[in-house]
Amino acid sequence: MEQQVYMPRIGDKAPDFNAVTTIGNIKFSEYNKGSWVVMFSHPADFTPVCTTEMSGFALEKSFFDEHNTKLIGLSIDSIHAHIAWVNAVHEKTGVLFNFPIIADLDMSIAKLYGMLQPGESETAAVRAVFVIDPEGIVRLIMYYPLNIGRNMEEIKRVLVALQTASKHSVACPLNWKPGDKVIVPAPKTLDGLAERKKSDLEMVDWYLAKKSL
Repeated sequence: MEQQVYMPRIGDKAPDFNAVTTIGNIKFSEYNKGSWVVMFSHPADFTPVCTTEMSGFALEKSFFDEHNTKLIGLSIDSIHAHIAWVNAVHEKTGVLFNFPIIADLDMSIAKLYGMLQPGESETAAVRAVFVIDPEGIVRLIMYYPLNIGRNMEEIKRVLVALQTASKHSVACPLNWKPGDKVIVPAPKTLDGLAERKKSDLEMVDWYLAKKSL
């Protein structure tokens, strides 16, 4: 009988864990407390696509800092492999992976977050991305296969969209980016509909109305 793989869903509380990382031991719920977190897995240290991705996160560290967001990576490698890889990339390119990378040799955290997908690999984590809000709720999940790198601009875009939607109780339309108009929730009563019709919102129809923030 095939073993069922647990995978957190959007809206779930992010599973808590203790981990050995490149910045020391951490408890995830404490690391997450009061800030957003982008957690991402990579298949293995010292691999080409993973090196480009981790470098991309490192180069955007100031962007994530400005948006109250911590980064944390993971792969099924030892802490010594992580340290050696971080050092090698820094020496060769000048880019320092200045965020914690989880050493998950027993695969316990990868299994906890559904990062191990047997159809792709039973021993390497796929390229998963979890965006977790300051209350510890999973707000967005992306999965990429082993041979395709992620899109950093999309990760940044959806983070800002999630933060904007949360702060202003709005929704973000197709291809939304900062500065674009947002969608106002549709009215749920006839009185609300009457107010909507008298408003100065940009209305495609009564249920689809936009505004600038």
